[in-house]
Amino acid sequence: MTTAATVPTRQEVALADTWDATKVFASDAEWEQALDAYAQSIADIEQYQGRLAEGAATLLAALNYSDQLNERVGKLYIYASLFYSVDTTDQVAKAKMDRVLGVYSRTMASSAFIEPEIIAIGFATLKQWQAENADLARYGQYFHDVERRQAHVRSAEVEQVLGLVSDAFDSANSTHRILTDADLAYPAAHGANGLELELTQGTIGLLVTDPDREVRRTAFENYSDAHLANKNTMANCLATCVKQHVFNARVRNYSSALAAALGENNIPTDVFHQLVATVRKNYPTWHRYWRLRRQALGYDQLYVYDIKAPLTTKKLEIPYTEAVDWIVAGMQPLGEGYTSVAKRGLLEDRWVDIYPNKGKSAGAFSSGWKGTPPYILMNYNNDIFGMSTLAHELGHSMHSYLTWQNQPTIYSNYGLFVAEVASNFNQALVRNHLFNTNQDPDFQIALIEEAMSNFHRYFFIMPILAQFELEIHERGQRGEPLTAATLNGIMFDLFREGYGEEVVPDAERMGITWATFSGHMYANFYVYQYATGIAAAHALAEGVLAGKPDAQANYLAFLSAGSSLAPLDALKLAGVDMTSAEPVEAAFRVLASYVDRLEQLLGNQ
Repeated sequence: MTTAATVPTRQEVALADTWDATKVFASDAEWEQALDAYAQSIADIEQYQGRLAEGAATLLAALNYSDQLNERVGKLYIYASLFYSVDTTDQVAKAKMDRVLGVYSRTMASSAFIEPEIIAIGFATLKQWQAENADLARYGQYFHDVERRQAHVRSAEVEQVLGLVSDAFDSANSTHRILTDADLAYPAAHGANGLELELTQGTIGLLVTDPDREVRRTAFENYSDAHLANKNTMANCLATCVKQHVFNARVRNYSSALAAALGENNIPTDVFHQLVATVRKNYPTWHRYWRLRRQALGYDQLYVYDIKAPLTTKKLEIPYTEAVDWIVAGMQPLGEGYTSVAKRGLLEDRWVDIYPNKGKSAGAFSSGWKGTPPYILMNYNNDIFGMSTLAHELGHSMHSYLTWQNQPTIYSNYGLFVAEVASNFNQALVRNHLFNTNQDPDFQIALIEEAMSNFHRYFFIMPILAQFELEIHERGQRGEPLTAATLNGIMFDLFREGYGEEVVPDAERMGITWATFSGHMYANFYVYQYATGIAAAHALAEGVLAGKPDAQANYLAFLSAGSSLAPLDALKLAGVDMTSAEPVEAAFRVLASYVDRLEQLLGNQ
């Protein structure tokens, strides 16, 4: 177990607790050889330029070669990222990632002719070719998507330029991440007894759940203040990214950055606006929870650093292997085919990099590519939050695993709109299992706290960040400056509305929250999908747990679909319609039920 006071270096972590990069390439030397061979083969795609209209065979050959390049470069990137993610001070790994991004940019430029030429062929002709060529027919959904986006696909020359600048356009994001993950110095947190506790990206989550209020306060304030000390640099990075998003939207003839981001994934902008409106309407549910929390803690005032304060004195210690057992048991409704693969990946095949270490990326994520394992980065701290996060990331990884098993390369990726459904679905099933199998009041309270913490991040913080994102992009489209003061002011105003009168405002530290979500804020209207995802997940989990006919089969078909269906269509296949506000309203009813249950448990103590 890693404690907040003792965070090891990467070299001190046991090999068994790390992910196995040799499943991608056996050695750095093998990776180097593969990179060199790949770099030399990129230009071969250009042999098809100007020739796609020759017929189905030529078009199929070009698409197959493009898929091969995509699969190869993905594996090259994943291998490099496995080393950099666990030690962001590792400049050799960083150099590897930069080299892969460079060749990927070249790949995008070299293959930029494909979609303009597909459009020039004409979709009536493409349908005829598909009818005559079964191998080409598997690209039907891709052709349909190109047809849908054709007004936003530019000439081959413009597409080539856009491909070439993709690497350079990542610089603002990478600069922010380097600053937060590698260069920021976080002063130690300390408890009421004077004990100092090391504060890192990997331990902040543990420290803000500490029963000692002084630990929580100093962790939150020191973490926020480290970002505030660099607010101008971070603001410049984010403002640069906003300009890039606005530039891309205009080049591709979209009416706004929002329309461009959602249009790429075939999501109507009404889904975004409907989500925000529904969340804001339901803020009183949150206010009720924080009022109950303040009363239970016996505080006159509730601060942001009290939102995750434990409500029981009985701390749950959940070793990693026990967490795996609970998760596997909770996922039994999906069947042995799902759980056996999951358990093997978590325990035997070393999908997971388990514990915090110095320089490790913050939080947790699932990563991989067709042809690699679906890796999971954790900062596991042997608590119920870590257990739930592991269930969440396993949802992503099993989604990827089943997609890669069932889909060709062209459909082997999928967007966040469906990804966050799979992850939150796992958490919903595991919580249901634990609620039903452990009736101890302290355990039940801890489980509700974990659920509310997850909902707080996905159903409160993320929608607020989405509103922030919309506001800064609209200002960027109007050519207005985005300074640190502007960004912090917008952020604070949104939190002040969301928290209402129940949480004591801290303008500076609430205002800098955007900077603590470095990767999220650079992904172009990414965060709203966390909220739609948790809503869809609970709707689908309810059907599976209730034994609704075909619910399990439809859900597994959804996990196996990848991007072979549009996101909204894939979710309709699973059993939920996200063009309606009802799933979001239903998720707030789940949230309210947790508050009801917590109120009853606290009243019985």
